[in-house]
Amino acid sequence: MIPSQRVILGAGLAILLIITAASIGLDVKSRSDAARVNHTVEVLKKISDVHLWVRRAESAVRGHEIYRTAGFAEEFQAARSRIAPALGDLKRAVSDNSDQVTLFEATEPLILRRIEVAAEALRLRTNGDANGFNALRDRAEGRGLMETLTANLERLAAGEEKLLADREADSRRTGIVLLGIDVIGALVILLLVVMLLRESRRTTDKLQSSLHATQAAKEALEAAVAERTAHLVTAHDELRLSVNVLQSTFHSMAEAVLVIDADSTILLSNPAAERMLLHRTGMGLGNLRAMSDVFHGDGVTPLKPDELPSARVLRGEQFEELEMIVRPHSGNGVRHLMISGRPMRDGQGKVTGAVLVYHDATTSREIERQLHQSQKLDAIGKLTGGVAHDFNNMLTVISGNTETLVASLKQQPELQRVARLIDDAAERCAELIQHLLAFARRQPLQPRNVEINSAIADIARLLRPTLGEQIQIETVLEPGPMTAHIDPSRLTNAVLNMAINARDAMPNGGKLLLETHRVVLDEAYAQANAEVRPGPYVMLAVSDTGTGMSADIQQKAFEPFFTTKEVGKGSGLGLSMVYGFVKQSGGHIKIYSEQGHGTTIKLYLPPGEGMVEAAAPTTPPAEGGAETIFVVEDDPMVRNFVTVQLQSLGYKTVAAADGRAALQLIEAGQAFDLLFTDVVIPGGMSGRELADEVARLRPGVKVLYTSGYTDNAIVHHGKLDDGVMLLTKPYRRNQLAEMIRKALGGGGLATASPAPRPPA
Repeated sequence: MIPSQRVILGAGLAILLIITAASIGLDVKSRSDAARVNHTVEVLKKISDVHLWVRRAESAVRGHEIYRTAGFAEEFQAARSRIAPALGDLKRAVSDNSDQVTLFEATEPLILRRIEVAAEALRLRTNGDANGFNALRDRAEGRGLMETLTANLERLAAGEEKLLADREADSRRTGIVLLGIDVIGALVILLLVVMLLRESRRTTDKLQSSLHATQAAKEALEAAVAERTAHLVTAHDELRLSVNVLQSTFHSMAEAVLVIDADSTILLSNPAAERMLLHRTGMGLGNLRAMSDVFHGDGVTPLKPDELPSARVLRGEQFEELEMIVRPHSGNGVRHLMISGRPMRDGQGKVTGAVLVYHDATTSREIERQLHQSQKLDAIGKLTGGVAHDFNNMLTVISGNTETLVASLKQQPELQRVARLIDDAAERCAELIQHLLAFARRQPLQPRNVEINSAIADIARLLRPTLGEQIQIETVLEPGPMTAHIDPSRLTNAVLNMAINARDAMPNGGKLLLETHRVVLDEAYAQANAEVRPGPYVMLAVSDTGTGMSADIQQKAFEPFFTTKEVGKGSGLGLSMVYGFVKQSGGHIKIYSEQGHGTTIKLYLPPGEGMVEAAAPTTPPAEGGAETIFVVEDDPMVRNFVTVQLQSLGYKTVAAADGRAALQLIEAGQAFDLLFTDVVIPGGMSGRELADEVARLRPGVKVLYTSGYTDNAIVHHGKLDDGVMLLTKPYRRNQLAEMIRKALGGGGLATASPAPRPPA
């Protein structure tokens, strides 16, 4: 090395030593500044801790005053025990600042006095000393103390925040100077390198190559740093977006979510928890449990403390859809909850908390119950329809022959009286079958557009003598024309049945209210009520001020033969008939009742389209004739009875047991004026199919159907097909004569069936 290089190198080293010494001193100062900043941050945290525990103690006292549960008293004592240590920590932390020490010494007795006042209020409330508690509250000492100590704590925090700002600024200045020294050192080194390069031509090529390599490395490093920075910015944006999405999802969830720690303290909850679980800020799981009674899914067996979802999940269990019934003490509706639980674990696998998700299944369980009830009623209806045909065949023979027997025993009064008893019993049996068919939705309806307000006004006038003077009848009818597409006679029977049930529920008198309204049942209502189609309806409500029904009785009210009346006071078929009529008409029925406050039954009837249709005029009693009637009936007793009755009316008769035999006679040229056929006949061909085949062979043929119950052969959507005439079994001689004359005379749509008596 040449002398000049030694001089340059020596001078450079001296400068570097000076810079290094300065850098070390500044580095020491920077570390000191950082320690002071950290100390100030720690003081701020301790001030916040003191304020937090004071607020928690005060919140617990307020919670105890509102809910009066032991959980809040325990929470107060826990907060109170943490205040003294927190004050000690804060006092030690501010001991290096005389101004802060002075302010702390003025604040500490205020905090201790506020806690004493809160403890006194809790003691007075717990001991039931209302006068003492009110006197303490009227002094408002606690509120004044809280405002003063809060202001002092905020001043303490403001002082520390100013110190923090000053110390951070000082630290930044030191950092800038330190950075400048480092830069100067780097420049000195660079200068030494340049001077040495000028002094040594022998190393020029090598140093130049090194500089090129250094430059390339620098550019590569800058590119890598730029790329990494771009990745970090992108990752930060994605993280922020993900956090926003998660927060939005968490707050918009329909399920209630609670995040708890290992001590069952609620760390996090969403708005659904407030709606579903009535959770409020500051409440713990103990507070929530104290507000309700909790049962297993059967709604009867109470959940033991160790069976609660929080206890199970903190034991490390993981579960899905745990069923739980909650009955709030506030009187709010019972909730059916499905709970999922997941424990949270640390790196060593220890349970540190849990996440509980609550799904409200109350509505879905109610829909399941309604669907089950509907399926059960449908099954009973199918059973009813299956036996009605044979019963009505037998009753047709019994009623008809008994009627003839009564007429023939005029000269023997005693025997005639016995025959009348048989006839009355047969009539009662026929009515019973008709009631069951009404429930089973197998009655032939003749719906037309009925002005509902006029119909209800007429029915109300009929009810007054039926219900008696002790029942006050009122009507509230929505103004304006309002039509429903229903069978008016069945509507009258339905209202009569409901009114008589209402009268029986008001033994000491009361009020019966009939209301009509136009309503629209929306999708939400349809989803909550099985078998309901959304859309417009005409609503008819029948309300009473009687004894009301329990929830269990409401669920069984539409079942046939179910009654709460004494034996012999009712058949239990009234509401089941109403149910069948409404359902067959394409409507909906709902019971609203509360024990001791009365009952409202709402019928939602399909609205009418077009003009109101007038009732068909009554015809005079029909006599017989001389035409030929072709009788198709599979039951030999009924077939013989019908032919005898028709012959007694002057008609000629031809009979067949099934459709095949009837077609053979017709194809052979048998002449007749009217086909009188049962709807349900054996041989693989229904009465409707037989009539269609006969019409093909003999266009314009006249047909009268008869049946013990209607099926899909001649009834669709709850009403008789257009142009169909039906005589419902069992029938009397005069009904048979009337319908035969109507059918022979080419009359339009018609049906005849025994008029049901009012329920007992």
